Amino acid sequence: NRAYTFHADPGFSFGEGWYLAAAALFAGLAIQIRPGAVQEVPARRFLCDAGLEGSVRPYRSRPASPKHLTHIIAEAFRADAAKAQCTLRAAFLGEESPAASLRSWIAGKVAGKPEEKVLLWVRTGNHDALRNTCFAELRQLSRLVVNAGLIPIFFGDNVPLELVPPSAVDLTLGWKEPLFQGPDMRRAQLQLFEELRCRHGLVGQMGVTTAGMDGPALLGLPTLYLTQERNVRLGKWVGAVPGYQEVVREPGYCEIIRTTLQQWQQ
Repeated sequence: NRAYTFHADPGFSFGEGWYLAAAALFAGLAIQIRPGAVQEVPARRFLCDAGLEGSVRPYRSRPASPKHLTHIIAEAFRADAAKAQCTLRAAFLGEESPAASLRSWIAGKVAGKPEEKVLLWVRTGNHDALRNTCFAELRQLSRLVVNAGLIPIFFGDNVPLELVPPSAVDLTLGWKEPLFQGPDMRRAQLQLFEELRCRHGLVGQMGVTTAGMDGPALLGLPTLYLTQERNVRLGKWVGAVPGYQEVVREPGYCEIIRTTLQQWQQ
């Protein structure tokens, strides 16, 4: 079986779908979806909208291993980063403007905060829990963002309210809103980030290694991810995907973050 499984169950990483769809666009890979999966309809809708309907095959056991998908993406970006990014933006975002309901929802969340903003991703899942967000570090990241004159936008899993400063925007668990749970849930989430970037001053994103960040990263949002040691899979994107940065938790790593925040403001 040479088809790669596009996971459509909430228990699997939502962001892994970005890898597979991107690699399929670049290398013509075959894709399969488990029939009856909870998010089968949104998955098929996303692939169809991305021009990958012809890549979908009947579901079979023993699918191809996805470990080298990030390598395929890195090679496409190294060959021609502008072309690769254009391909993904056209496929993932399409030509239609975001729905008025989405724009209204976003405007309501960031009302009265015109300053430039940074997404702070929060991960608290059960899978590979050692990679989860450390709340002490999250507080430190938030302070760095605020001290740089930027507004943090918390996004992803839930976070204790005491960690969210008064100036921040709290969009944690926002992905559970009906707006982002319909048949077009994948495109809607990417349109959320794009709308924040184009209309509300979003200049970058940072967090632990969570695949959810990689959709907007591939579409051009400057990205900094924190890791305990060099990441073999995602490290291939550093120097290939524009604005994609890996920061290992070594002495002085906060200074690297501080410098990056200054660069994002320029």
